[in-house]
Parts: sequence; C-alpha cells; structure tokens
Amino acid sequence: MSSEEHFRRVYATMFGPLLAYALRRVEQPADAADIVAETFLVAWRRRGEIPPEGEARLWLYGVARRVLANHHRGFARRERLGQRLRQRLSSFSVDPATEVPERLAIRDALAKLGDLDREVLMLTAWEGLEPREAAAVLDVSPAAVRTRLSRARARLRQLVGDDPVMPGHVLDVLTAPVPEEGR
Repeated sequence: MSSEEHFRRVYATMFGPLLAYALRRVEQPADAADIVAETFLVAWRRRGEIPPEGEARLWLYGVARRVLANHHRGFARRERLGQRLRQRLSSFSVDPATEVPERLAIRDALAKLGDLDREVLMLTAWEGLEPREAAAVLDVSPAAVRTRLSRARARLRQLVGDDPVMPGHVLDVLTAPVPEEGR
C-alpha cells in the first residue's frame, strides 16, 4: 500500500476520534477543527513516516497533543499581547469631547492648505518624520519640504490663531508627540 493510500485510510479511521479528542480540550469547536486540520496537515507532510495501522492511532494522538500545546501557547501569547495593548491604549485615552473644537478647527484649517503643504505638515507633525524623511516619502527635495513646512506652519497659525500663553492650544493637538513605540 502506498503512503498516500495509508494516509487516506488513517484519516478515515481517525478523523472522528481526533475531533472528539480536540473538542474535549478546547473551549471553541472552531479551535478543535483547526487542531484536527493541523494534525492531519502534519500527518500528510510526514505521510511516509506514519506507522502501521495500530501504531498510527497513537502517533496521531502524539501529533495532536503537540498541535494542541502550540495552540494553547499561542492563545496565551495573544492574551498577554492583548493585555499589554489594552494597558497602552488606556494610558493614551483622553476624553474625546475635550478635543472636538480643536480637531474641527485643525481639520478646517488643514483643508484650506494646498495638498502638498498639508501633507508635509501632517507627515512632520503627526507622523514625526524629519523633513529629509518627508522629502523621501513625497519624492521632493529636503529644501522644498523645509520651505513648504515653514509656509504651512505660518499659514496654519494664521488660520487658527496663535496664543502661546493658552495651554492646550489648537496647535498643541496638531503637534502632540507620538510615543516612540508608535512610530
């Protein structure tokens, strides 16, 4: 019997028992289906190594056990990552209602700028790019970016006003620093 025929026979015999095995060890039926699929994928790739009929059952349970262990480790990693992301996001959360007037003023002022001036300003202020980096993105010279940036800042101040004494000014929203991890 060829390795392909042997695999088909083992698959037909063991699909149900492996699915039951996986269902008893995970919370979601979809996860059990994924585990069985991954188990048979490993078996297909190693079909020449599948032992004879009686031993194939034990071999497949061993493969399924390792796939299940990987599944649980991956789940734990995703949970830890999700927790870290939730913690980071909570440290950045600000009451959005407090920024609405500033955001509207900035949006309106930005809409009045030319396309390239607006993009230069947004790349440097929001994305934290240096003028030479913005120049590479826009495919223009760094000198052109510096000139446009200077003009765009002046025009934006003209459009929204500039009161350096007032904390939380509209321009502060535009130039709020981006944390290093977010770049």
